[in-house]
Amino acid sequence: MTEPRVPSPCISVCRMHEPTGWCEGCLRTLDEIAFWSVLDEDDKRVVQAELDRRRVEWHRLHATLPVPVPGSA
Repeated sequence: MTEPRVPSPCISVCRMHEPTGWCEGCLRTLDEIAFWSVLDEDDKRVVQAELDRRRVEWHRLHATLPVPVPGSA
């Protein structure tokens, strides 16, 4: 039995976060985005596992940002 195809993680929020080098939508690097269509399914699974790790890191990084208070600019 073959494993299901790995779908693209793109969510159409294509903006690069300069400090990390990750897309703010899918958390892939520019190279991962560029080569996604030619990666085999095993390599896509490797990238997906890395994205799971990055998602935790992304939330940790953004949890430490100050929350703006309306009217305090």
